[in-house]
Amino acid sequence: MSSHSLLDRLASLDTNTVSDALDFLELPGATYGLRPLWNCPKIAGRASTIQLGPKTDARPTVHLITPVIDAITTDDRVLVIAGGKEGISCWGDIIANAAKGKNVRGSVLDGMSRDIEGSEEIGYPVYGRGITMISARNRVIQLDSGNPVTMAGVTVKENDYVIADRCGTVFIPAEFIEEVIKQAEKIAHRQNGMVAAVRAGRSVAEVMHDSQFEAINQGEKA
Repeated sequence: MSSHSLLDRLASLDTNTVSDALDFLELPGATYGLRPLWNCPKIAGRASTIQLGPKTDARPTVHLITPVIDAITTDDRVLVIAGGKEGISCWGDIIANAAKGKNVRGSVLDGMSRDIEGSEEIGYPVYGRGITMISARNRVIQLDSGNPVTMAGVTVKENDYVIADRCGTVFIPAEFIEEVIKQAEKIAHRQNGMVAAVRAGRSVAEVMHDSQFEAINQGEKA
């Protein structure tokens, strides 16, 4: 199945359901603390990984993240930016505009953003740990890109899948994406039926019994 078909299916889900699918399959990927930094839309895409770190000398250097943005040629990218420093920005409105111009779907920062109104103004989704006004310049630099990074304790590789919404951010290993989506779609179908059952007056204790969730992998009879 094509990457864009998988992304369309992933985008129709939410992070709660995808997190549950990872639980069923005993896979890592769900994170805590990487949340929308403005009231931005859900994003689903493939990771372009970037590793940041502290600047240790006074030599001028290219601004962090900009080489990765310049090199993007497809419309399925989510910038996955690791190594942010508490209280120091690793995202701002100028690079948001550049990313928007390259059809990047959004950024997920294990770090902080400044100029968040600038990202909001152009409708560019930004997820991360928080907001600050303190610049990265002369404090944080880009160390690497395209290699595995750690995001809130989860290892993310280049081209892994990303979904982020108001509940947070989930990363899905590319080699498991079809299995995870299939499982998540089964969970979503089952949970929609559970909501309908509760609304129809069925006991919520019965509807939400563990056996009902276990039945997801045993057909739809329970």
